[in-house]
Amino acid sequence: MELSTEVLVHNELIGVKGSAGTLLNISEHGFYEVNLKFGSNVHRVLLPIGSTVVISREPEAAPVDSLNVER
Repeated sequence: MELSTEVLVHNELIGVKGSAGTLLNISEHGFYEVNLKFGSNVHRVLLPIGSTVVISREPEAAPVDSLNVER
């Protein structure tokens, strides 16, 4: 996943389910660095990779079915 990607974050430790954020960094020390909105403010949060789900807000492009080729 690219950095500075708009993401949805799920993490039970801080009680967020599908909160919109921006992925800033994926640390080799085992955490995501994310900007999350809490109320009217945006906060930088370090979330442990093992207990956090990060989903890109933009869906992937539909795969091209290479098996259905007209001849």
